[in-house]
Amino acid sequence: MGLFSFIKDAGEKLFGSDDPLEIQNKIQEYVAKQNLGINMFTAIYDTASETVTLRGYAPNQEAIEKAVLAAGNVHGVSKVDNHMKLQEEVAAAAAQEAATVYHDVVAGDTLSAIAKKYYGDANQYPKIFEANKPMLSHPDKIYVGQKLRIPQ
Repeated sequence: MGLFSFIKDAGEKLFGSDDPLEIQNKIQEYVAKQNLGINMFTAIYDTASETVTLRGYAPNQEAIEKAVLAAGNVHGVSKVDNHMKLQEEVAAAAAQEAATVYHDVVAGDTLSAIAKKYYGDANQYPKIFEANKPMLSHPDKIYVGQKLRIPQ
């Protein structure tokens, strides 16, 4: 991620009008033609700031860098705001979320009792408390019906 600066008057001349939608489409098509393997790719052009914002999921860092360069080296573009992510990061985040366990608080529950249930050690309650901040302001302030995240 990041903001990259380019020389506005240099680069590939892709469009002949000032229509933001045409400019956006031409930039998006141009980057897509580079065959970088970026999924769900979008390029949004803001005429006021002459900035292209890139989003999508790239197979590797090289593809991200090439997409930024392709979009930035277009006549009329002065900045590229990169919001693309690596596909492996997205997959890792999804796996982490899938591995997350949730607990519904019932009458009589304490964080210590919940820690004992999931970790076998009541003294692990700070792990649950930290995972649920700022929703929890104190380890003793949980209520029936509350859903807590139990980190693995």
